[in-house]
Amino acid sequence: MDSSNNKPTMKISERIRSAIENDIRAGLLLPGAVIDEEALCQEFNVSRTPVREALLQLEAQKILHSQPRQGMVVAKMDLQQLIALWELLVEMEAVCARLACERMTNEERQKLARIHKEGQAVVDANDINAWRAANHAFHDVLYQGSKNPFLRQELLQLRARTGGYLRHAFSALGRLKSSQEQHGEILDAIQKRDPQLAHEMMMKHISLEQGARGLTDFIINLPKSLLSS
Repeated sequence: MDSSNNKPTMKISERIRSAIENDIRAGLLLPGAVIDEEALCQEFNVSRTPVREALLQLEAQKILHSQPRQGMVVAKMDLQQLIALWELLVEMEAVCARLACERMTNEERQKLARIHKEGQAVVDANDINAWRAANHAFHDVLYQGSKNPFLRQELLQLRARTGGYLRHAFSALGRLKSSQEQHGEILDAIQKRDPQLAHEMMMKHISLEQGARGLTDFIINLPKSLLSS
């Protein structure tokens, strides 16, 4: 048997699930958005069976929710659930940053620095759409650098469940510049190989609060359409 062909092939349902999850994480599919099964069938050139399998997987993860007469929609949260989930995201991101600081290779540290530098042009252009990709790339280097695949998977799922709300935080509150600056603080801690500082800087970066006003502004400006009743 040719060992070069041992790499497992992703099932089509997994490809569909991953594509939907990526769109939700990026804020392209907002809470409450209806999932178009027919469009997915056409996009991936498949029957409804693998599409339904992918949607059921996302429903089991509480990323999608089944609505009568609508089918699957991106799950909404109420404000209490959102804040509780975000508290968990803050803690897990901070742990990831600490582990990454301890475990990243020199090549990974260089990659993180390069992504941060490239992100500055995006911020200067105030390009919110490009920032989503730059932000994800920065954090995913840390997820990979933590050398803990279970932690990475949990973080990606948390990011998917909060993707639409995170998009709002950047666009409505104008956090692109401050987020880029905080990425720089995290990068500095990583380069200094100071795990505790990396942990603290990530806590500062992800936290909604950053002072009581930050949390208050977020709540006031959050569109009610994104929240469950």
